[in-house]
Amino acid sequence: MNLVSSRSLLPRSLRLLPISRRHLSTTPIAAPDGYTASTDEIARLAANPLKPLTLRDLIRFGRPPLSPQALLASARFTREFLPIRLCRRIVALRNLPFIIVSNQHVSAIYDNYQQSLRTVQLFPTSHPNTMAEEVAFTEMLIDIVKAHSNTIPVLARGFLECRRYISSAEATKFLDHHLRARIGTRLMAEQHIALHLASTQSPFSNSNPLDYDGTSGGPDTYIGTIDTSLQPAHIIESCASFVGDICELRYGVRPQLKIDGDPEVRFPYIPVHLEYIITELLKNAFRATVEAGSTVPVVVTIAAAPESAGITIRIRDQGGGIAPEDLGQIWSYSFSTFDHERSMAGSKSGGASQRNPADEDVLGRFNEVVGAAEGSSIAGLGYGLPLSRAYAEYFGGSLHVQSAFGWGTDVYLKLKGVGIGDFGGIGMGGLSGHHDDV
Repeated sequence: MNLVSSRSLLPRSLRLLPISRRHLSTTPIAAPDGYTASTDEIARLAANPLKPLTLRDLIRFGRPPLSPQALLASARFTREFLPIRLCRRIVALRNLPFIIVSNQHVSAIYDNYQQSLRTVQLFPTSHPNTMAEEVAFTEMLIDIVKAHSNTIPVLARGFLECRRYISSAEATKFLDHHLRARIGTRLMAEQHIALHLASTQSPFSNSNPLDYDGTSGGPDTYIGTIDTSLQPAHIIESCASFVGDICELRYGVRPQLKIDGDPEVRFPYIPVHLEYIITELLKNAFRATVEAGSTVPVVVTIAAAPESAGITIRIRDQGGGIAPEDLGQIWSYSFSTFDHERSMAGSKSGGASQRNPADEDVLGRFNEVVGAAEGSSIAGLGYGLPLSRAYAEYFGGSLHVQSAFGWGTDVYLKLKGVGIGDFGGIGMGGLSGHHDDV
């Protein structure tokens, strides 16, 4: 099996990404002439207070198909708060040392945010007011989402090249805040796109960056990007199939997977977020299991969490655990990126006798294979585990790692959902609330 044929095995959140690992630049958005945000205007918008974006905010307009009134309200909601989020990212990038902002990769991201802001601001604050304007606004959002699809790998490459000019602690602080903020910014745009596609006969539906393939409940269970009947067991099986095939391609062996607990449990959540997290965690567990020569299956336990309308997932392997000297660094973006070492975070390799500094680190090579299939140059840069925690924590969840060095590792993922009662009779009140970019 080659990397191209393995593309069909990707989870749907990865399937639309380009194969080429050389695609390290974003395509600037072409905005019509007539508007350029001044430094003062960007600072003013960025200073607006924001509150956390919640799952309830994403479902407040109701279940598709939406009425024209509700769809326009969703568009205006996005139009009101997206510029604030973009401005905060622009200001954060401006506040970096000049030598870092001057890096070609970081500069490309900065320019893309500027052009995205310019494009959004062409729509007056009180618009869209007609369905024709809503179509144009949604098409613009699709262009913005596509243009920013490579933000993380491009930014990662830029910081890798600038590692001598910024401390690991400073880099980790900036990247963690920026990547968490990006989750909300992108999700706000994608939510309206998904609501539009589910509510209209869109002329550009074939170019949308979203995908439904029936992995969980199917399109009828979706409210935008949220699957109200998401079955984690299906996501886990899909991700395990993908990671297992890549593992077999790299090592010639595929670890076994066992799912226990309550595989039938369902809860409302965003499938692509769960897919990213599970893929990263299984990648680590599978690699560790193979490297340790263990034949014990990787065990994934699923349990409902009624108090939060969510779930708890434990991923257990007997791949040797995490070395004590590595354990304190597993949440740092700089662990591999800035020290030129491949992250052992969650890799759970066995004792020191299994690690030969003279050899190329196996996790790095495995990640390169995964990255080739995913079309993402971020693989191997040490972003997987901290970014997974960012996704988990964004809506109030958590990700914890417990290691027994010489034996194995348990990873606990807790995610909060939205109460079932929240899906009925969703109104449009409270639209004036602001939403944090973290």
